[in-house]
Amino acid sequence: MAVSPSLLPADPAGKPGIDAPELAHLGAFAVGVRTLELVQPNQPALLDIDPQTGKAPLEDRKLTVDVWYPAKTSPGAKPATYTAAFTAEVPGRPPVEFSIGGLAVRGAAPAGGNYPLVIVSHGYGNAPAAMAWLTENLASKGYVVAAIHHEDPPYGDRAKFIWPFFRRPLDIAFVAASLQTRLNNEGLIDPARTALIGYSMGSYGVLASGGATLDPAAVAQVPGGYMVPYGRGAERAEDFHVKNLKAIVALAAGGGAWGSDGIAAITAPLLLISGDADHTVDYHTGGRALFDAATHSHRYLLTYKGAGHNIGLGPTPDAMRGSLWDLDWFEDPVWRKERLLDINLHFITAFLDLYVKGDQSRAAYLHVPVTESSEGTWTAPPTASWGDYSPGPPAATLWKGFQRRHAEGLVLVEHDADARE
Repeated sequence: MAVSPSLLPADPAGKPGIDAPELAHLGAFAVGVRTLELVQPNQPALLDIDPQTGKAPLEDRKLTVDVWYPAKTSPGAKPATYTAAFTAEVPGRPPVEFSIGGLAVRGAAPAGGNYPLVIVSHGYGNAPAAMAWLTENLASKGYVVAAIHHEDPPYGDRAKFIWPFFRRPLDIAFVAASLQTRLNNEGLIDPARTALIGYSMGSYGVLASGGATLDPAAVAQVPGGYMVPYGRGAERAEDFHVKNLKAIVALAAGGGAWGSDGIAAITAPLLLISGDADHTVDYHTGGRALFDAATHSHRYLLTYKGAGHNIGLGPTPDAMRGSLWDLDWFEDPVWRKERLLDINLHFITAFLDLYVKGDQSRAAYLHVPVTESSEGTWTAPPTASWGDYSPGPPAATLWKGFQRRHAEGLVLVEHDADARE
């Protein structure tokens, strides 16, 4: 049973706006959420390396994972509120706490099973709460979505950046393998249909876990040689990789760790989403270069013209509007955030439905007739309402699923690795 609109908070994270493209809107399922605790034993604690011996103590790596899923809910069930805290601007001050209203019901009974599994990896210093716009929305469409709390060091402490560089792929691969077994045993998922979604540092993680191989020169920078066994051609390189992978989505991805041919090792279909004014990871050496380098993947690059790096977190919570530093975790200086996220949802839904669920009807939303969205046209019939969606070719070159005058500032390019040049 779907959640009644009257029971939702004023701004649930996963509910798109009236001007959202067609596939952004919520699916047919109500959504449940629960939290799991996973433990990966005997992991090196890189931040505690002994300077005398160069060795790190071993510890049990504890990972909190939030899981959203199609659910059965009761009338009057109270939706969840998510909380998190991000690093403050001034060093030494406590993190800034915030809350986000959701639409999922905590602990609700699952509605059936055998759903695809989607693993989500947040950005450096972020938290799953800030990506509930995506996790809840996908769960309403028949996916089980697991978002990892990576517990990064405080943002801005660049000396500790090596920790997430080492841990991200390991966390993702470990969580994916654990949930493929655990949730399959519960009858909730089909482990043969697994996808990865990452934002920023999470994009690095899902690319590495999705088959890309790391440049030996990059892994050699990790102290103690702990990452060397995971580099290209090394004996444990496969430990980074997720099995049964059907699709990868990477938002605001950067380059630098792959060398000349590491990205070419990806064979799963790939959707890259980037802003061409990204000042955190350069667009031309990031999203654009990754698209060009993924030569063995059927791949897409969606570009927001004029957008920056902050394309993966939800709308700004009220508690994060007190300073520009806090606001800039979430907002883009040019694009209205709700609009940007709705477009993300539209294309991520089309991509996952096509490559994970095998819904061939979704190809028409990805195979656009013109690469520049603003060049598309549609002479709507007299019976069309103002908010109707473009049907796409042959009736229109306006991108399928977009409304008139609402397909601006976007570029979508596609390359089929199997196509002959």
